[in-house]
Amino acid sequence: MLKELSIKNFAIIDELTVSFEEGLTVLTGETGAGKSIIIDAVHLLCGGRGSQEFIRHGAKKAELEGLFIISKPKHGVFKKMIDVGIDIDEESIILRRDINDSGKSVCRVNGKLVTIGILREIGASLIDIHGQHESQELMDDKAHIHLLDQFAGEDLKLVKESYKELYTQYKKWKKELSTLTENEQQIAHKIDLYTFQVEEIEEASLVIGEEEQLQEEKKKLQNFHKVFDKMSNAYESILSESRGLDYIGTAMADLQDIADIDKNMQELSENVSTAFYMLQDAAYQLKNELDEMEYDSNQLQLVEDRLALLQTLKRKYGASIEEILQYKEQIEHSLGQLVNRDEQIQKMAEKINQIEKDLELEANDLTHKRKVAAKQLSKAIMEQLQELYMEKATFSVMFQDSAKPTYNENGLDELSFYISTNVGEPLKALTKIASGGELSRMMLALKSIFSKHQGITSIIFDEVDTGVSGRVAQAIAEKISGIATNSQVLCISHLPQVAAMADQHLMIKKVVNGNRTFTVLEEVIDDKRAEELSRMMSGAEITSTTFQHSKELLKLAKDRKKILRNV
Repeated sequence: MLKELSIKNFAIIDELTVSFEEGLTVLTGETGAGKSIIIDAVHLLCGGRGSQEFIRHGAKKAELEGLFIISKPKHGVFKKMIDVGIDIDEESIILRRDINDSGKSVCRVNGKLVTIGILREIGASLIDIHGQHESQELMDDKAHIHLLDQFAGEDLKLVKESYKELYTQYKKWKKELSTLTENEQQIAHKIDLYTFQVEEIEEASLVIGEEEQLQEEKKKLQNFHKVFDKMSNAYESILSESRGLDYIGTAMADLQDIADIDKNMQELSENVSTAFYMLQDAAYQLKNELDEMEYDSNQLQLVEDRLALLQTLKRKYGASIEEILQYKEQIEHSLGQLVNRDEQIQKMAEKINQIEKDLELEANDLTHKRKVAAKQLSKAIMEQLQELYMEKATFSVMFQDSAKPTYNENGLDELSFYISTNVGEPLKALTKIASGGELSRMMLALKSIFSKHQGITSIIFDEVDTGVSGRVAQAIAEKISGIATNSQVLCISHLPQVAAMADQHLMIKKVVNGNRTFTVLEEVIDDKRAEELSRMMSGAEITSTTFQHSKELLKLAKDRKKILRNV
């Protein structure tokens, strides 16, 4: 549920923090007081389209923040958060969105910066906003099959998961077969290309690690004279006549002569002796290296040519020799498939044919379960519509027949919701319903059923009761209250019947202070509720009759809620 909403510098709202309760919260107030601004704020907080026009005049940015409490530990929103690396803090989720005067938004979920797309995806799992003229999931033909599947429950879910596993394999094999059955000219070009690439890589006789060795050899060849001169000088300094080793030899002999006399000199004598012999070995090694060194300008050219070849291959096939060899393995596999494609095509066709047989069984099982669920759903919705005084309405889930149905992620079915609201009228697509009052009642009927299956924590109705009155208004009020049994409901309404059913009643006012307009919000309790309901009935003037009527309406609502919620 949406526990708390904070709004700052948004439209005519300077700063506002409101706490919401479980059940049904009704927002009332004069037209233009800012009721819909609250809903707009929630809509933007959950990823709706925003712009700098929402920022209060004179402010640099608008700030929106909402605290959601999720009581179900396995709620789908947690998986979405984990998938994008957002920390989960017990049962709470905090959404925040700042809209800057440049029009750009900064979005956060539990303090982590996220894109507007991620915010929208998470927000859609928490809030479902429905206004009379908005296009919602229930008014989208493509969404109807998912809603029916949700209604069908766990039995259909298991079959659908099994079907999807097969369908994934089916798509994979179909894609590979499509690749092999391209037109002959394209295949011939690919064979020529892959053959050339394999031969070019094979001719290079690549060895892993050789590039590093070549770079080292190139470095030595480029600095041959410098290395030769330095090595020669080092040899001369150690071993030539009257050089370092002679002096160290003399020091070694002198220390050996006194080692038996002074024990302190024994260890020092051994160290000098070790140094002498090590330098002697080093000198011999230097001599051997110098004798074998020979500058070969042709070798430098060969090394540079080899390195140039490696760079060319890296530009074409991979960033390293390892990647080039991996690429060679891949295209050899592809080349083998293309060269032997007739055999491959036959094997793939057989494999696809077998999968299609299994798919058909799974898809038919899905269709059967959906048709059973469709009858149950139609019956449930008809019952809901009768409670909303649409006794003559007929509802049906229509499955579209196709001469050549094609497999998709949902099986072979294409369906949509159809309704007729008058006797003698044919069923028409739900999306084609034009009457505002009928649309509102249809929406509430569907919401009453699907609110139990969608997992949405909060549902917002923005004046969905427009165009109704009398007993229909009372029925709508009770239906909205019934939906609030399974989900938190926030509702903007002008109907006193709906306001009377509220578990929390908030009144929104517009005030002017210092030549600026502000929206303020206050909770309506006790006798204030009867006063507000009277205002909603008769306008600005509250009479004793309307006041008494309001008190009776509140008492009736209290009794009806006990029955509706089995309290």
